[in-house]
Amino acid sequence: MDDDSTLPDAPPAGPMASDGEGIDGPDGPDGSHVVVQNSSSTNVKLEDLFDDDDDDEEFPSSGMSKEDVPSSSPPPSPPQIAPSAKYSDPGVMLAFYQRLFPFRYLFQWLNHSMKPSNDFGHREFAFTLQNDAYLRYQSYPTSDLLRKDILRLNPSRFEIGPVYTTNPRDRKSLRKSSAFRPLAKELVFDIDLTDYDEIRTCCDKANICHKCWSFITMAIKVVDVALRDDFGFHHIMWVYSGRRGAHAWISDKRARDMDDQRRRSIAGYLEVIKGGAQSGKKVNVKRPLHPHLARSLDILKEHFQNDVLVEQNPWAKPEKAERLLQLLPDKVLNDALRKKWEAAPGRSSVSKWADIDALAKAGASKNLDGKALLEAKQDIVLEYTYPRLDVEVSKKQIHLLKSPFVVHPGTGRVCVPIDTRRVDKFDPLGVPTVTELLHEIDAWVPQDQSPESDDGSKRVQDYEKTSLKPYLDYFRTHVGVLLKVEQGVKRERENDDPMEF
Repeated sequence: MDDDSTLPDAPPAGPMASDGEGIDGPDGPDGSHVVVQNSSSTNVKLEDLFDDDDDDEEFPSSGMSKEDVPSSSPPPSPPQIAPSAKYSDPGVMLAFYQRLFPFRYLFQWLNHSMKPSNDFGHREFAFTLQNDAYLRYQSYPTSDLLRKDILRLNPSRFEIGPVYTTNPRDRKSLRKSSAFRPLAKELVFDIDLTDYDEIRTCCDKANICHKCWSFITMAIKVVDVALRDDFGFHHIMWVYSGRRGAHAWISDKRARDMDDQRRRSIAGYLEVIKGGAQSGKKVNVKRPLHPHLARSLDILKEHFQNDVLVEQNPWAKPEKAERLLQLLPDKVLNDALRKKWEAAPGRSSVSKWADIDALAKAGASKNLDGKALLEAKQDIVLEYTYPRLDVEVSKKQIHLLKSPFVVHPGTGRVCVPIDTRRVDKFDPLGVPTVTELLHEIDAWVPQDQSPESDDGSKRVQDYEKTSLKPYLDYFRTHVGVLLKVEQGVKRERENDDPMEF
């Protein structure tokens, strides 16, 4: 888990209201059963939701007005960021919030409507301040008030929590503490490369490179298709954590309304790798393989060959090769393989993997069970490629998760969305840092080398001058589709029972 955790003073989840009629979902790989609700997809044109002539004041093209900046902030004109400025400098963070953070789209994404509602007003926000103080149970009726408070507090980062039965700020005024409980929250998933430390050979701990990022790419592919095809979710956004992982946010209404039991069921459905670094066999699945696992193997087999065997070379060292032998079912075959590998100390993992079939076909073990060997090899592929989820993040509504587009305090990189259509091309080391973005604004020059026109044409907004633009455009499109669907759902409810109060 990447710097995110459930806090000890979070209130317990109470009984959840029914989320409507459901349909039987898929049986899990372990035989468990999941109930999901009906869902429908909608094709949306972005221009149907946003007026192109609408001026977006949260992305200024010049200095902020005095009304927008609290009295304790620097002068209204955005500061010039010195080349030596660090991303942790308070002035850098304040300039980022003033000029680049998408408050309006964040509001629409969490509110599911243009009009303010309890989906946003009763939502918890938690801030990590510059002095490392942690401020919980903050809430705001509108995006403007959230923005003004963030400019006032200038947090180093902030997290998003659930929608509660009442305003989180009023929780202590309730006569019964049990009346304050979570009602809804996006279904979320967390993947962190530290959970791959026992199988990645290029990096460890908080360090990452392009080689080990491929594990995150594999995980996104497997989990995303399962959420869409097996559970029928549509509004899924993957977000780079800013350092070594990725988060999934599922905004479908039936996902938001799920109680903790259903969240645990879905997390359990997707959990295959079990046990810590010192445990034995981590994959124990039934045969015949569940369709989800068969599909996952099909997705992962090419990654296993290239990203694991070639790039990671996981069994190069004798002790690692011994781990591979422990996962094979035939002792005689294992002895033959061990002898062969001891005679060739520099043998690659690609060759060692091929040796298994070669010696098996050569009759190294007369009593070899071919079916058991095939199943063992499938389990090995899963152990070295299947997503290693921090399932605890997904099981409870009350879990707080880092907001998209905040700046990771350890790297300075912005937590940007990941376009799953081009997930193989996502480069975590190429994601812009906050200081890079602010320098891009300062260095930007109009293409025509002329000042902004006074003929009424739209001025270039600050985010459009930076490498953050494609990520914000992707987020804007994602939010637009969600709003269109939510509007249709609300109209259906009104038409179904116009007399219901």
